[in-house]
Amino acid sequence: MENVMFSSAAVQTPWQGPTDSNLSSSRTNPIIFPSREYQQYDRAPRRTEEFVEPNLSLEDDPMIEPEFRGIVGSNSRLKAVIENIQIVAPADTSVLILGETGTGKELIARAIHDLSPRKNYPFVKVNCAAIPSGLLESELFGHEKGAFTGAIAQKIGRFELADKGTLFLDEIGDIPLELQPKLLRVLQEQEFERLGSTRTQRVDVRVVAATNANLAPMVAEKRFRSDLFYRLNVFPITVPPLRERRDDIERLVRHFAKKYAQRMGKHIVSIPKATMDALRRHTWPGNIRELQNLMERAVLLSPGPQLRVPLADIVVPLAVNDDVQSSALEQVEREMIVRALQESNWVVGGVRGAAARLRLNRTGLAYKMKKFGISRPT
Repeated sequence: MENVMFSSAAVQTPWQGPTDSNLSSSRTNPIIFPSREYQQYDRAPRRTEEFVEPNLSLEDDPMIEPEFRGIVGSNSRLKAVIENIQIVAPADTSVLILGETGTGKELIARAIHDLSPRKNYPFVKVNCAAIPSGLLESELFGHEKGAFTGAIAQKIGRFELADKGTLFLDEIGDIPLELQPKLLRVLQEQEFERLGSTRTQRVDVRVVAATNANLAPMVAEKRFRSDLFYRLNVFPITVPPLRERRDDIERLVRHFAKKYAQRMGKHIVSIPKATMDALRRHTWPGNIRELQNLMERAVLLSPGPQLRVPLADIVVPLAVNDDVQSSALEQVEREMIVRALQESNWVVGGVRGAAARLRLNRTGLAYKMKKFGISRPT
């Protein structure tokens, strides 16, 4: 027969011990025997994780492959890029790096230089879109004193500075058409003349170019020389956008969070899993540069060991699936271009030109003007 002490309800039994003259005749404090349900509950594991937001560690994972020359990621397409770097780096072949803005094309160019026999010589970079077209020739090839108004002294160009090293020409699609023959000559013959000089300068330079534009249509439209394109396009490398390598996002978050935490003297060890999932779903129109800037802002906003990412600051691109919406957006874009051209007195390039006002390069603005049928009124 089952003992009543283990019934489903707690049993209270008064003390029945012997009486003593020095003790009270009975005890009023009962002995409490716990019920079976209480014993089982007491032995049950505590499931506190159900009430705590799950976090992911930002500490280094020893199972992850090490970085390659500062290139972070293990995506299959990125591995193909790294293999191409290792193939072409020892040669002196011209390389054309293709990819969207912010994908890390300069990092690829630097890796090619560092793995080449020229690694102990200069790595010189030029952003062709950031220099006004009238000054770009002088910037690349140099000039003599008195070559033009304001040339008060001789200037050495970037090709001479990069002698025996590597010259990285970023945004090569913005090279003016009239300057392209001179660039082609130095690529083929390794010689040129400074502005205002008749003396031929010889250099030994490897050129690595990059662009976020599609040069093939520009060649077809006679806006980029075909012979220059073929000379640059000997060994093309296409860098994938971040949205096509989402499996690298977590590692990139870890990399940039650690980098900026060390710089700012902070100790950040985790990130909410829901936040990481949101970062993986984002399309990243600005690619790695957008992610890097977001992580710097997140570290600044994080007072404790958990990374606080301002997800509200992520710009979600407008999805246009309807022809009517598309036409309306194109009309708005056309009006913005016309207004910018009018405000700049129809100057396209330069610091105060319409391209700079619209945050476009000259080539991109020229393409849009042709697309929308915009021309300067007579």
